[in-house]
Amino acid sequence: MFFAQNKPASKTKPKVTLAILNYNGVEYLESFLPMMLYSCEKYEAEVVVIDNNSSDGSSEYIREWHPEIKVVELTKNYGYAAGYNIGIRDIDSEYIVFMNSDVLVREKWLDPIIEMMDLDQKIGAAQPLVLSLENKAEFEYAGAAGGYMDILGYPFCRGRIFDRIEKNSGQYDGIHEVFWASGAALVTRTALFSKTGGFDTGYFAHHEEIDYCWRIKRAGYKVVCNSAGVVYHLGGGTLAYDNPRKTFLNFKNNMLTLLTNEAMPGLLIIFIIRLILDGIAGLKFILEGKAGSTMAIIKAHFQVYASLPALIRQRSEINAVIRRYGIGKSNSAGRYYGSIVADYFLLGKKYFTDLKIK
Repeated sequence: MFFAQNKPASKTKPKVTLAILNYNGVEYLESFLPMMLYSCEKYEAEVVVIDNNSSDGSSEYIREWHPEIKVVELTKNYGYAAGYNIGIRDIDSEYIVFMNSDVLVREKWLDPIIEMMDLDQKIGAAQPLVLSLENKAEFEYAGAAGGYMDILGYPFCRGRIFDRIEKNSGQYDGIHEVFWASGAALVTRTALFSKTGGFDTGYFAHHEEIDYCWRIKRAGYKVVCNSAGVVYHLGGGTLAYDNPRKTFLNFKNNMLTLLTNEAMPGLLIIFIIRLILDGIAGLKFILEGKAGSTMAIIKAHFQVYASLPALIRQRSEINAVIRRYGIGKSNSAGRYYGSIVADYFLLGKKYFTDLKIK
């Protein structure tokens, strides 16, 4: 355990709020929270911990060791999406940073990102480089150097395609538009987040940041990765990457995102292809001895089918919000109009640089 000196309390309205969602993660708070206090030097910042009804003494730890940090205590575990939506209701800073509790930050990592967003009002969301805490020379699965999405709605990253993770040699340095920003360290404008509806609470966890980024891109905003900011993510802190529960949430939420945001009539063709590919993924899990993950895919599909009437209504409501708050044409930067599945498994393109994306 290490501790940073507490910053003196400020009466100035913060420009940035780092919102950290926590559920029974007191060991992560002990290890990573102190450095988060030093995320900014140029801008007034505050740290808020949103506790999803933990039973491990998380709130007590913060009150004892970090009385300068506000704790929002929720009455039950609302998950990532609803937990954040509820927990930030009273935040009025210009920017909000959604931070995972298992992230180690570099000092002043936020300064270049906030400076960049101040200069370009069309940037709606951003992320730093997300490197692995266990191997700091490598990118981390959840975000790497910014997220992309292929023609069929499969997400991948600069620096990570499926389970193939690259070493960081500076190949993705600079400021680049991407399709989605990592929920491990997602920076966005508080007002934009609020007026576009926040995270979709039907997701519970996983993929909600991709859905949010797609929505604001449809409204004309940019999503970028700025390598001048760097954080280190432990990853798998809540659910292991091969956990059937995570498989269920990833497949269900990916389909929800596609059905909510993809344009017609292409959506119908894409959805049929996805049914076939998800079936193949289920067979692959069986051959690997992971029958639980196969059942998770089946369960995900049936839950999506059951929610189709509500999805149709929601799609109409979201389109209305985008028309109301849009600042320009839909922004397709970061969309890859090829199939990452075919490229990776059939053509052997294992790295982002193999895809020849500009």
